Amino acid sequence: MKLGFFTMPIHPLGKDWRQSLREDREAFILADEAGYVEGLCGEHVTDQAENITSCAMFIATLASATKTIVLGTGTVNMPNIHPAAVAGQIAMLDHLLDGRFLFGISPGGLLSDAEVFGTLGQNRPEMFLEGIEMVLAIWAGEAPYNLEGKYWKVSTEKTIMREIGQGLIAKPLQRPHPPIVVTAVSPHSSSVSQAGARGWDAISANFLLPQWVKTHWPKFVEGCAATGRVADPASWRVAKSLCVADDLATARRYATDPDSPYRQYYNSLFTKLKKNGRLILFKTHAEQPDDEITLDYVCEKLILWGTPDKVADDILAFREEVGDFGTLLYAGKDWADPDLGRRSMILAAEQVMPRVNAAIGTRAAA
Repeated sequence: MKLGFFTMPIHPLGKDWRQSLREDREAFILADEAGYVEGLCGEHVTDQAENITSCAMFIATLASATKTIVLGTGTVNMPNIHPAAVAGQIAMLDHLLDGRFLFGISPGGLLSDAEVFGTLGQNRPEMFLEGIEMVLAIWAGEAPYNLEGKYWKVSTEKTIMREIGQGLIAKPLQRPHPPIVVTAVSPHSSSVSQAGARGWDAISANFLLPQWVKTHWPKFVEGCAATGRVADPASWRVAKSLCVADDLATARRYATDPDSPYRQYYNSLFTKLKKNGRLILFKTHAEQPDDEITLDYVCEKLILWGTPDKVADDILAFREEVGDFGTLLYAGKDWADPDLGRRSMILAAEQVMPRVNAAIGTRAAA
């Protein structure tokens, strides 16, 4: 099992934005130094807590600051931006990173973003599919394009001057395009089956209960089977909230105290999902009463905390429940205590994952 990094950073309201961005960058640079294989970050325009407004722009700042880690958008929210802009920006980013790039995409889940971009009442999954299909068509085709869909049109027919390069949209370095990954945020997600059918990979979000994460693999297999693709668990990434410390008391405090950045993270998500009628993501069964779903309950179910031994055991138990997957994505949190935040990431790479992989190897050989 590989170790990666995924952050949809949720910071305290009022924290200096410059500090938040510096610390988020430092987390990616640390991940690179510690041997994490990839790192992805999310984006939202209308959220002061989750305050990376452009994941592509943020990742571009890491091009020369990192050496080996593959960086990714996690995700570009396709309905919020014209496909021609996505195609041009992502192609440039792929070149800036010399091909160390994953193209993460989604319909986007933040309703205030949908409202501000005028798509709140639109069929966003449909927009998502049209948008990515246009991006891929731009990269595969030649100017003047002449692409027309329900939501967007792409053409430079009236203004093209091929002899000087006008009217041509750049293509990415990786051909035919960078690897594409889709983040799944709901049980039995249809986006996972679509990913499998289209040759893309899938990420299961870190705010889903294990029993819902488990539903993603059969959907991926289903999608792969539809097009004759072999479903490889290496293509499945799963994000988890890990808090690792040198002693149990420190881990418990940093993960569970009232001012814990982990509790702050899940309080933000819990508040949004409850408001939007999506508490099912935190329920063990559909009939579970809403009043049983508290912040304490959510944190207990979704945060793996402890010493390296304990967290390794918890990851192995989680894997036994959901099935085999290729990459565990360490879900980034605010560095309320930078020393503990950094130490947790280092311990995950240097002590937790070697224990996990040793145990997986022993079981596979048995």
